[in-house]
This record gives sequence, structure tokens and C-alpha cells, in this order.
Amino acid sequence: MSLTIPSPAADTTTSAEPRTYQVRTFGCQMNVHDSERMAGLLEDAGYVPAEGDVADVVVFNTCAVRENADNKLYGNLGQLRQVKEANPGMQIAVGGCLAQKDRETIVKKAPWVDAVFGTHNVGALPALLKRARHNNEAQLEILESLDVFPSTLPTKRDSVYSGWVSISVGCNNTCTFCIVPSLRGKEKDRRPGEILAEIQALVDDGAVEVTLLGQNVNSYGVEFGDRQAFSKLLRACGEIKGLERVRFTSPHPAAFTDDVIDAMAETPNVMPQLHMPLQSGSDKVLKDMRRSYRSSRFLGILDKVRERIPGAAITTDIIVGFPGETEEDFQATLDVVEKSRFASAFTFQYSKRPGTPAAELPEQLPKSVVQERYERLTALQDRIAAEENARQLGRKVEVLVTAQSGRKADETHRLSGRSKDQRLVHFSVPAGAESPRPGDFVTVTITEAAAFHLVADPASAADYTLRRSMAGDAWDRSQADSCGVPSPGGGSGKAGVSLGMPSLPVRRA
Repeated sequence: MSLTIPSPAADTTTSAEPRTYQVRTFGCQMNVHDSERMAGLLEDAGYVPAEGDVADVVVFNTCAVRENADNKLYGNLGQLRQVKEANPGMQIAVGGCLAQKDRETIVKKAPWVDAVFGTHNVGALPALLKRARHNNEAQLEILESLDVFPSTLPTKRDSVYSGWVSISVGCNNTCTFCIVPSLRGKEKDRRPGEILAEIQALVDDGAVEVTLLGQNVNSYGVEFGDRQAFSKLLRACGEIKGLERVRFTSPHPAAFTDDVIDAMAETPNVMPQLHMPLQSGSDKVLKDMRRSYRSSRFLGILDKVRERIPGAAITTDIIVGFPGETEEDFQATLDVVEKSRFASAFTFQYSKRPGTPAAELPEQLPKSVVQERYERLTALQDRIAAEENARQLGRKVEVLVTAQSGRKADETHRLSGRSKDQRLVHFSVPAGAESPRPGDFVTVTITEAAAFHLVADPASAADYTLRRSMAGDAWDRSQADSCGVPSPGGGSGKAGVSLGMPSLPVRRA
């Protein structure tokens, strides 16, 4: 389907310079990974990453789950209208969940958009842009089911030392607050051999860490009838030489089985960290949400994980103010949070999402009530997180150094990384010691703890150990390829995927 663009901004340039692109990402880890696919497709088609704020092609990869997602999109599109008018030939594309949901509405509200595509046809992006340029018409293409599995598409990875690997797409659950199943479809699983081949390719390119992705990652195997497929996949990851860290997100408590816990405990490179969405501690609210587990089941999983994996860090998602939630229901959530001792929690205020059953439920709560409960919950979780982090004081931890540093890095001269349990660690390099590259490992002792991060300031070189890795070597190669200058903790400055709009409300130090 095509719609005429009223703006006469046909591309009249004849420059031989390659066209530049920028991908702006809203939403979850699945969207971040989809953005890597979009970047890979564009580079495969001859585009290059934009070095500044202005690009020839700007792609918005949208989310329909978060509150005011459409307002954020149209606000950003509005800001680009004048930029496009001043730059003939510039193109704007919109993809992702909101595009799948709103379809023609996007082009009607923002007729300066050139291409709209959905979650099932990411691979169509370069062709849609080409057709829009040729015809001077907006191209709208939304499929109702997956045309090809996204992992078969070219990919521009956001990191050389770690990577996302999709093992499934879609969801078979019917949670009343969630619009994802209608936008991404029923669950489709990749074959294990394809997944392991992709992981091996990542490792061959220098990655030392992978995160397995699925809407309900632990229900993997449902499509081909193997209930233990996910635990088998974790164990198979343990056989890949050079793969040092394996993580996964997000599991569903109802399908979380003992064989997965055993595989986590018995596979050395599966990290002692688990993200387990609670959503609510009230059994009544869980029932209204159509979450097929209850609080006792949830707490039982955590007990088993901690018995088999002492010291495991567990994180969660929680929704406050679901329709009909009483003060008693909310207190049940506070009680479960107190018992669970989460390392951190992504907390959300419930908001109506058009197209979800929960939006039609009676007893929608006033904003003031939801806000007050939200503040109580975050205060409780902040206290617990600070207490749990305080228990890390004096511990030696191995940190995978990342390219991103903390906000105060210029003042503190600290670098940053993630421990095995995924805690954020800011660390300094002692005088006379060698600085690490992103992708290298350092072993340091925790000297300070806050609610959202840890600090390690070694007193001397004797308290600091550096292990150079193939991921660090890959970082050096990537810097040389992009004409960058290797610098500890520095970014390449040429990333094609912009992650500047965070998807989760995490308060940072």
C-alpha cells in the first residue's frame, strides 16, 4: 500500500557519497535486537552510520507497551519535520510494535514519513525506502505473520564483546495488560542448531557474552514439542569454547521448571543472575492479569534458585495500580517484595493500553492512588537493593569491562563493567597498572556500595587483576576499522543504533 507524500521533497542529489542512517530505539530488549537487524539491513544496502545528529535516513523502532508511546513518537516526528524540509532527500521510517498497531494512522498524522513497516517484516526496510524515493510516495507494508525469522537477516551488532540472540519470537500467553501477542504473534521457535551456530559465529567474532532472548524464553521448545528444550540449550551453550557468560530474558514463572534451575547451576558459563517477572504479589490481581501462577509458586522458584545457586542476583518487573487493586492487594505485593530480596526491580505504574482486556476492566484506579503506591514500592525496593549491595562489600568480583562509563566518570576517572551477577561496578585502575579495553576482564574488591551500583577502588596494583580477552582484541579491531582511537571505557562514536531513549525507568547513580 502506498500513500502520496504531499511534501515535494524528492531527492535531487547526485552525490556519490553513501547515504547515512540512524536508528532510534524505543522499548524492550527485543526492540534493541530488532534495531541491530535494521542497522545490518541498511549497511548491507550500502548505507553508513551517521556521525552527527543529522542523517539521510532516520528509522524509529517503536514500542506500544509503554504509556504515551504514541505521543513520544509523534513528538519526535514533529521535531524532524523541519529538519527534513531543510534537507531534500532525507527519509523517515517507522517500524516496530506501534507501527504494527497504528498502521495508516502514522502516515495520516505525520505525512512526511516515508515508510511504515511492522514487526513481521523488518527485512522490507531497504526496499520500502528505495520505493518511496523512486515513487515519491509513502510506503506502508504491514504483514500479519512473520515472513522470515529475524535472525536470518543481516545484523549490525551494538557491541563487539556481547550480543543478543533470539531463540523465539511471539507469545502464546494472554496477559490482560499486554498487547505484545497481538503485535508479534504466536510463539515461533528456532531450531537449536541455528541458535548455536549464531552463538558460535558471535564468539568467532570476539564476543564473550550472549543473552538469549524470547518473549517467554523458558517456554522455548513448545513449537516442536520438547518441554526441556530450553535447559538443553543452556547446557549446549556450556560446550561452546570461548563463550564465558550466558544470560537469558525473560522467563515466565508458570513455565519455569526444575530442569532449567539444574542447568543454570551445573553449566559454568550460565551466570548466577535471573530476571523473574512478578508483576503483582496479590493472587487476586495475578488472576485478573491472567498470570497462571500465584505468589507461593513465585517464592518457591526463588527458594529453589537460591538453594542451587547461592548468591544469585534476582531482578523482577512489577506493575502498580492494576484495575481493581485494593490496598490489601498492594500490601501483598510489598510482602512478596520484602521476602524476595530483589537485587533490583523495574517498577511500572499501570496505564491503559488500547487493545488490551485490562483497559476495559472496571475499577480503574485514580492516578493519585497509583502514584502514592508506586512511591511506597520504590522506597521499599531501593532500601532492599541498598542492603543487598552492601552485602557485596569486601567481595572479590570479576567484571566484564563495558564501553559505557558512569555519569561521573570524568570526575572520578573510573571505568565501568558488569559482574557475573549483572551488578553495575564502577572501578578505578591503580597507578602503574595496565588499563583494560572494553571486553577485557578485571578482578577487583568492592569497596563501596549504593542502591544502584558498586564501587571498587583498589588500594594498589596488588588488589587489581587484568585479564585481556579476545573480546578486547575484537574491540581494538573495531576501533581500527572505524578509524577510532582505542581508549579505555570509550565508545567508538560511530554506532548506527541509537539507544539514547531508555526503555526502562531505572534510576542511576
